[in-house]
Amino acid sequence: MTMPFKQPRATGYHQIRIGRLEMRLHIVRTVILVLATSGLIAGVFWAITLGSQDILPAGLIAVMSGDVTLSPTAQAILTELRLPRVVLAVLCGAMLGLSGASMQSLTRNGLADPGLLGVREGSILVILCLTLFGPSLPAISYPVLGTIGGLMVAAMTVAIARSTSNLRFVLIGIGLSWFLSALVAMILVSLDASDAQPLLLWVTGSLTSATWDIVPVAAGLLLVNFVLLLGCARSADVMSLGAQTATGLGVRLGRTSAIQLLAATMLSATCVSTIGGIGFIGLIAPHLTKLVIGNHSQASVLAASALVGGLLLLASDTIGRVAFLPLQLPAGIVLAVIGVPVLLILLWKRRDEL
Repeated sequence: MTMPFKQPRATGYHQIRIGRLEMRLHIVRTVILVLATSGLIAGVFWAITLGSQDILPAGLIAVMSGDVTLSPTAQAILTELRLPRVVLAVLCGAMLGLSGASMQSLTRNGLADPGLLGVREGSILVILCLTLFGPSLPAISYPVLGTIGGLMVAAMTVAIARSTSNLRFVLIGIGLSWFLSALVAMILVSLDASDAQPLLLWVTGSLTSATWDIVPVAAGLLLVNFVLLLGCARSADVMSLGAQTATGLGVRLGRTSAIQLLAATMLSATCVSTIGGIGFIGLIAPHLTKLVIGNHSQASVLAASALVGGLLLLASDTIGRVAFLPLQLPAGIVLAVIGVPVLLILLWKRRDEL
C-alpha cells in the first residue's frame, strides 16, 4: 500500500488563508520587519522635531491633529525644508539598500555594490554637465537624465564583461568608476572656487536641496523597482544554489539577472541623481540585514535592507544637520565616518561567508 506523500512543513512559518489567497509568513522575520518599520517611523518623527528651530514631539502631534498652528516661519521650515528632506532621506536610503542587496544577490559577492560599477560616477558626470551647460532645464530633468547616464555606464560594463557573475565584471566596473571619477575631478578643479563649492558639496552627498518636486519621482521609481525585485526574489533564491541547479528547476537565468541588474542600476542612479554620491549604504545595509534575519529569503533581505538603508541615511543626515549647528555636514561625510568602521567590523564577522 502506497502512502500519500506529504510535503514537510517548514519550521518557523505560519500559513495564512484569506479566501483563495494563501501565503506563508516567517514569524521571526515578520516581527523583525515590523519592529524595523516602527523604528523607521519613530526616526522620521525624531528627525522632524530636530533642527535650528526645535519642535517638541507633543507640539508636532498637536500641529498634525490641527489643535495648534505654527508661526509662518516655523510652518515654512517644517513643510518646505524639513519634511521633504526627511522623506527624501528615507526614500533614497531605501533605494541604496535595495540596490546593494540586489547586486550582492546577482553577483553572489558580499562586496558588490552599484558604486563599484561606475553607476554613481556616470550619474554624477551627467548631472555636472547639465548644471554647467544646461542650467535652464527643468529640475525634473536632472534625475531622469542622471538615471539614463548611470544606466548607460552599467550597460557598457556588461557589454565589455559579457557576464555579471565573474570577477571581470566587477574589475571592469571599478576601472570605469575610476575613469569617470577622474573626469568629475577635472571638471571640478577647472571651475572657480565659488562655482565649485556647491557642486562639491552635492558630489559628496547632501540633502540640502531636497524639495517636494523630487519626492514623487523618487517614490515612484522606488515602488516600481521594489515590485520588480520582489517578483524575481524566489528565482534569486534558487539561483543561489548554482546556475545548473537553477536551470534544472526551470529558472530563467537571463531574465532574472537582467531584472536584478536593471533595478539595482536604476535605484542607485536615481538616488545619486537626486542627492549626490552617497556611499556605503549599499554595502552596509544588506550585511546588517543578513546578520539579524539570515540569508534564507531574498524577499526578506530586500525588504529589511530597504528599511535599514532608509534608517541609516536618515540618521546620518539628521546628525550632520543638528550635531554641529550652525554648521551642517553633508550626509555623505557623516555616513563615511560612521560607515567605514561599521563595514570593517561586519566584514570581519562575516569573513568566512564572503
